[in-house]
Amino acid sequence: MGRHPVGATQDFEPQKVKVLRAGGERICVALHEGQFYAFEDRCTHDDGPLGGGALEGCQIECPRHGARFDIRTGRVTAPPAFTPIEIYQTEVSDGQVFVLMED
Repeated sequence: MGRHPVGATQDFEPQKVKVLRAGGERICVALHEGQFYAFEDRCTHDDGPLGGGALEGCQIECPRHGARFDIRTGRVTAPPAFTPIEIYQTEVSDGQVFVLMED
């Protein structure tokens, strides 16, 4: 399991999604209710990017076809997607945000 730095805590705004690279993959990181969440930047409906989608509460909406996912669990909350997105554990240490993912 790799521990990948993705930025300082002050680099993230609440309810804003940042698209970053970690472990060689494009991921999204969002700050929601004081907690950092990381998830794949890919809608499971048609493989389009999620990072440009609207974050409403704990749900990200795919900007292409409107599928919605819970950023805490990866669970689909609205079709047309049916497969959950992959989520990654986050960790904060000394003011830095890290994403834990397979290398």
